[in-house]
Amino acid sequence: MFKLESLVRPNIRAMKPYSSARDEFQGEARVMLDANENSLGSAGPSQFNRYPDPLQREVKQALAPLKGVAADQIFLGNGSDEAIDLLVRLTCVPGHDHILILPPTYGMYEVAANLNDVGIERIALTADFQISQESVNHILASEAKLVFLCSPNNPTGNLLHADAVEQILRGFRGLVIVDEAYADFADAPSWTTRLAEFPNLVVLQTFSKAWGLAGLRLGMAFASPEIIGYLNKIKPPYNVSEVTQRHALQALQAAAHFEELRHTLLRGRAWLAERLPAVPIVEHVFPSDANFLLTRFKPDATAVYNYLLGKGIVVRNRTTQPGCAGTLRLTVGTPEENEQLLEALQEYRPS
Repeated sequence: MFKLESLVRPNIRAMKPYSSARDEFQGEARVMLDANENSLGSAGPSQFNRYPDPLQREVKQALAPLKGVAADQIFLGNGSDEAIDLLVRLTCVPGHDHILILPPTYGMYEVAANLNDVGIERIALTADFQISQESVNHILASEAKLVFLCSPNNPTGNLLHADAVEQILRGFRGLVIVDEAYADFADAPSWTTRLAEFPNLVVLQTFSKAWGLAGLRLGMAFASPEIIGYLNKIKPPYNVSEVTQRHALQALQAAAHFEELRHTLLRGRAWLAERLPAVPIVEHVFPSDANFLLTRFKPDATAVYNYLLGKGIVVRNRTTQPGCAGTLRLTVGTPEENEQLLEALQEYRPS
């Protein structure tokens, strides 16, 4: 039986959150003298002398219908990394509790745990980067406060099988974090559609990938209003800047351009996936539901990586990740960049 209160650290349950000036006053006023801002304006060409909305209400109101959730089911943060860190801090007592991850996976889960002096339990994915039934059983028996399921997974690119995720959601006693940073590139429904069914579910998404707003650093978490309320309680007062909120609203009003970008990247992924296997040094191209292709090279992926650097092409070397020996992660670029990458790989000759 999932009980959120039993997961939350006792000191957080009892704490009184910081109350900012913009928490205490909402709305319009002719004279605003409550927040010790510079009432004269801003240095520079734009006016940012007022603090931003600490709860990003306007952005959430625009985002909620797009995602099919209520505004009070949305947390916005400084990238998904802020939500990851806050979830660890919300539930895990330093030096006592632990989280569970399934390597190879996104590295920030481990960083957040280490930063907060929280233990890490690792259960490896299978050779094809899925969750075995044995692993599901281990997860259900775990005393971890959180389990992070990255789907589509980074660095492998594949969706985790939905039946395994559902088993975990139904039986795990802690919070189940499904990280969907790459979900816009996958042909599968988001787990946000199941929030009402699973009170222990938190879904992470981002504006950094398909929306093309990585420079803004804006991440999303979707969960029950109770979980979102706790995240808002412990976040920094003004964690999302005014400029970020303005740009996010503009992006949400440009959904047609978002779809154009997404489909162009999907075509680029298909183009690369079709041509890479014919390159002599390519041993295997893993199936992808993301905007990148994990590719195994022979005989030496690191040599290929360094060769590409010499050509001015930067990819990600993943050879040291569990189960990823000999692999590079190739992000889908513009059509011209994809052609340059393919041409460079075709010209490579092992020394």
